[in-house]
Amino acid sequence: MMKRFLGLLVVAILAGVMTLGAYKLFIEPETVVIHESEAKTSTIPVNYASLNTTAGTTASAASIDFTIAAEKTVNAVVHVKQYGVTRAPRNLMEFFRNGGSQERRIQGAGSGVIITEDGYIVTNNHVIDGATDLEVTLNNNKSYKAKVVGTAPQSDIALIKIEADQKLSYIPFGDSNSAKIGEWVLAVGNPFNLTSTVTAGIISAKSRDLNEYDNNVQSFIQTDAAINPGNSGGALVNVKGELIGINTAITSQTGSYVGYAFAVPSNNAKKIIDDIIEFGDVQRGIIGITGGTINPKAVEEYDISTSQGVFVASVAEDSGAKKAGLKEGDVIKEIDGLPIRKFADLTGYVNSKRPNDVINVRVLRKNQELVLPVTLTKYEIQNYNLNDVGVEVVNPPKGYLKKFNLDHGVVISKALSSRMKRYNLEGLIISEIDGKKVKSVLEVKEIIESKYPNEDITISLIDRDGDKREFVFQ
Repeated sequence: MMKRFLGLLVVAILAGVMTLGAYKLFIEPETVVIHESEAKTSTIPVNYASLNTTAGTTASAASIDFTIAAEKTVNAVVHVKQYGVTRAPRNLMEFFRNGGSQERRIQGAGSGVIITEDGYIVTNNHVIDGATDLEVTLNNNKSYKAKVVGTAPQSDIALIKIEADQKLSYIPFGDSNSAKIGEWVLAVGNPFNLTSTVTAGIISAKSRDLNEYDNNVQSFIQTDAAINPGNSGGALVNVKGELIGINTAITSQTGSYVGYAFAVPSNNAKKIIDDIIEFGDVQRGIIGITGGTINPKAVEEYDISTSQGVFVASVAEDSGAKKAGLKEGDVIKEIDGLPIRKFADLTGYVNSKRPNDVINVRVLRKNQELVLPVTLTKYEIQNYNLNDVGVEVVNPPKGYLKKFNLDHGVVISKALSSRMKRYNLEGLIISEIDGKKVKSVLEVKEIIESKYPNEDITISLIDRDGDKREFVFQ
């Protein structure tokens, strides 16, 4: 009897174990037990990609101290607000009654970077373009009125200044030529009016040209640090807290950041700022060639033994390139030791130089390498059509401005419209456009091309008696 009882007990236990196992296996939902200390972090392990160094050691994102760069820079990046006036009718009645003229105050906002303790600030030209008033707010919430010192619309750089009652925190310039692809960077700015925002990423590419078929070749630093509307004019800094770029643009179908952001290299921005402070305008040096990035067609047609570089299609007479001995068919491989893989590499470096600077150009000519010292010459355009005004302007002949007791201005060479031909304007001086003194045709071109469509143009004209008159053109 006892044996029979023990046998039934064993069978019952086995049945229970099997039932419990089946429940665990097929019915009971899976649970994950997390210790309290683990629940405060991530339940999934994160592996950081390492950056190999020449010493054979590794560095990860976790081992880089971003706080040092953030602390050095966050107080030197400001919020820039601009106020302007535009004309637009509020309704059809107003349009027909007043010709569409109705003044409204508009506001835009962006970022800026303090670069000196006495209040010089660099930003994007498009942040302050068209402003009648500028207001700068520091990270400590103090606000100041700002004035425009100078602009470079072609490079989208502007220099403004505030008069603060204290010495200001500022960001020192770094060497953007030394920045490397894969290097960690921080973007500091005011996206969506959220002041003092810091994001991290790496340099994704250099010498990036967003308008490949535009004559105005660009040379941006590309980064994947998050940049959004409001970041324009803010700082791109390395982990040392040095300024290596001015955040300028994003490419996006939504208008918000999707992984591609672009900054004007600091070397180019610094050169523009130095020019504005020293000369009042940008001094552009050129080599004196036309050409483009090497492509498979050029390699085949000219039997070139390299697949990277800038092909020289022509050399301008009386240029630094001509005097140095550059020839059609040469391939530029290096400038001052900097590799030149595409045309944007060349323009990016040359734009950081001034006229009369000497650069050492390494060229490949019929499979032979030569190093030629080239003296840069000043970029000038000789004439420009002010189509909205109806005249063509040229740079003044030597000594011409003295007849009008002027040290600036451009000369009207001919009238373009039948209406303007009635007024015998040839030889008169345009001294200012929109209140800005003009010293060359290039400055006229930059001012006009920076304006919005249908925006009024105010021309200051010096007549034959030396009197100044102002005219507004739509």
